[in-house]
Amino acid sequence: MLYVLLDSLRTTLDGIGLFGGYTLYSLFSVLDQLQFRVFAATAAAFVLVLVLGPRTIAKLRSLKIGDAGHTDAAALRKHFESKANVPTMGGVLIAGAMFLCVFLFADFRTPYVYMGLIVLLCTATLGGFDDWLKLTGARRGSTNRQGLYPREKLMFQVGLSVLIGLFAYNRGIGPDDLAHVLNLPFQRTYDPGSWQASEPLVYLSRLPYIIVAVLLITGMSNAVNITDGMDGLATGLVAAVAAGLIVLTLIAGEQTWAQQLLVPYIRESGELAVLSGAMLGACLGFLWYNCSPAQVFMGDTGSLCLGALIGYIALVIRQEVVVLVMCGVFLAEIGSVVLQVVYFRATGGKRIFRCAPFHHHLHLGGWREQQVVARLWIVGILLGVLGLGLLKLR
Repeated sequence: MLYVLLDSLRTTLDGIGLFGGYTLYSLFSVLDQLQFRVFAATAAAFVLVLVLGPRTIAKLRSLKIGDAGHTDAAALRKHFESKANVPTMGGVLIAGAMFLCVFLFADFRTPYVYMGLIVLLCTATLGGFDDWLKLTGARRGSTNRQGLYPREKLMFQVGLSVLIGLFAYNRGIGPDDLAHVLNLPFQRTYDPGSWQASEPLVYLSRLPYIIVAVLLITGMSNAVNITDGMDGLATGLVAAVAAGLIVLTLIAGEQTWAQQLLVPYIRESGELAVLSGAMLGACLGFLWYNCSPAQVFMGDTGSLCLGALIGYIALVIRQEVVVLVMCGVFLAEIGSVVLQVVYFRATGGKRIFRCAPFHHHLHLGGWREQQVVARLWIVGILLGVLGLGLLKLR
């Protein structure tokens, strides 16, 4: 809103000498700089969550919005029982701060930005509804329904992903637009020197593009949700990925940088750096209260929207492979659940892991919760560095 307001008043203020030069109003011209607005969104989201955190936590606690967790692993029941009084649904802080900061500092006239806000609102609402059903079910003492059924959430996520994929595909100009390119590792998008599109490149048609969108957005949304099982684990990992996304979106949205690094240039995608910055700031602010011992959990309200946004941004900037490398811990977590379920059913009750997701396997193997979280953070940060390093290997 601030940038849009500045842009709309630019001609008028310049005409009367209040824009540019050394006037007081010239201080606001920093809003023209995308990098400044990214920094401002990051800082504002962090402060907003930090300031509103205690009041929000107290309100959630007064509503008794808590969840001790549900597991069939006897060894983990004591672990979950120790967190029974910690309120969940704290994702409202993350989603709310992100929405407000993107609205303030991004150019929301850009289609990629307002579609990102739609993804944020829809998935946060889905997660909030799921958290609320779990709460009301626990209040009624219901054992039949604890939140939305998995198939209900999956249907919503797939439907939303199809719409997002269709939108993003239609933003491209023609079938050979770089917005449709299949960006593979070690592949040069441009020929050095000529700065023309390199040949041969693989361009996705509408159906394959939408399939990629569904797998990426739905998969990442559920991967972050599954990882959110220990104090600060998912929050810290998302913050690491968001920091990487700031770099990727700035590069993708600036033609000169994209051409120099031989990666796809996607028109108007640079504004997604503001969304990535807001994600980073909100997660760091939330981590202040979510680190061990946690005072609040994000619940599905936060995890579903954070994962979906990671997938959405990766899709738009055509950096699916790099982002998947950065999200390696999330992929390992959701992969451990899939492998455990398939193997359990195929062998009539045998298990690969002591307990899935993988962070519980490590915990039951003798690692303290804080060790699991800190070490997976380290792995996540290293994977983020590796992902960004792949940009130079062309």
